[in-house]
Amino acid sequence: MKRLGIYVHIPFCVRKCVYCDFLSFPADEPAKRAYMAALQEEIKAVAGDYGAYEVQTIFFGGGTPSSVATELLGDCLLTIQRHFHVADDAECTLELNPGTASLEGLQVLKKAGFNRLSIGLQSADNKELKLLGRIHTYEDFLSTYAWARRAGFSNINVDLMSALPGQSLETWQKTLQSVVELAPEHISAYSLIVEEGTPLFDHISQYPPLPDEDTDRLMYHETKRLLAENGYLHYEISNYAQKGFESRHNQIYWQRGCEHIRDYLGLGLGASSTVGNYRYRNTDDISGYLKNGKTPDKLRREEEHLSKQELMEEFLILGLRRMEGISSAEFEHTFGVSLYDIYEEPLCKWQAAGCMDKRDGFWFLTEKGIDVSNMVLADFMKI
Repeated sequence: MKRLGIYVHIPFCVRKCVYCDFLSFPADEPAKRAYMAALQEEIKAVAGDYGAYEVQTIFFGGGTPSSVATELLGDCLLTIQRHFHVADDAECTLELNPGTASLEGLQVLKKAGFNRLSIGLQSADNKELKLLGRIHTYEDFLSTYAWARRAGFSNINVDLMSALPGQSLETWQKTLQSVVELAPEHISAYSLIVEEGTPLFDHISQYPPLPDEDTDRLMYHETKRLLAENGYLHYEISNYAQKGFESRHNQIYWQRGCEHIRDYLGLGLGASSTVGNYRYRNTDDISGYLKNGKTPDKLRREEEHLSKQELMEEFLILGLRRMEGISSAEFEHTFGVSLYDIYEEPLCKWQAAGCMDKRDGFWFLTEKGIDVSNMVLADFMKI
């Protein structure tokens, strides 16, 4: 069977964070229930198109999925399990905000079939959390983490964010050390990007200064050092895992284009899908979504067929995010052309600059290359 990853978008949150540019918003209980009912209708309506697929991963993201009643989340997962061929060992992840969790709710989620949590801590400093508009404190996170372990979750990711307004290298180190002491199986550590249109962007002068570029890079290298010392494998630019706990779902995106890697299906408001060389996105209009859940063709917009050139670029740009890099042999097997023949100029240029290298048939970014990865990757888009 062909393999598939499923992403389920839950757009609701208690309060939108000042840096967030994702499709998310607060809603009352009736609105959440109406949305979850429409989501189940979409699941049932599209499942028949994927009879030849086995679902390897399911990821509930948002928004804040845990702001929805746990029984509704469990019902949604059950609907997927009933209508798709879901592998017995499928990775089923739920994003969780510490301000929306309880021991009883986590026990319900575990019983429903979720076997991985991604907890959005961001910072262990309460002042930084308040600046970001987060609804939780570090103490809330500690309680949530303890409850998750008591509920039986043995695969937990903690999301962290560096280069925050007013953050120093020392406060970032304290956040890292605090999380490492808890020994989660996975840590995602992203550098803040101030996106246009967010409250943080619009009112940036009202916030403490952002760390400069040099401090940002010091934070990145300190993350690599400290997590490596504590047994975490750095397997993607912003992701670290204990052995065997790399995110299976995220690797669908990073390894898209390889013959043995899965397609992915997005369900819910604004969710994106890529199946073969076809990509589309659901509407981000909530009223339209609620109206057309049973007729998924009416939900879709931004439909496109990806050209061979676009698929090659996606293979390369996403693949180079992984520390392993991209396989020359796999590229040639997938596209019928040599990686070197197509991208000789940028490969030689950045290898000579010390930003890329090749080992055992894999091209990868060096530490120097990671620091300027946006420039390196942009060069490959010009071919």
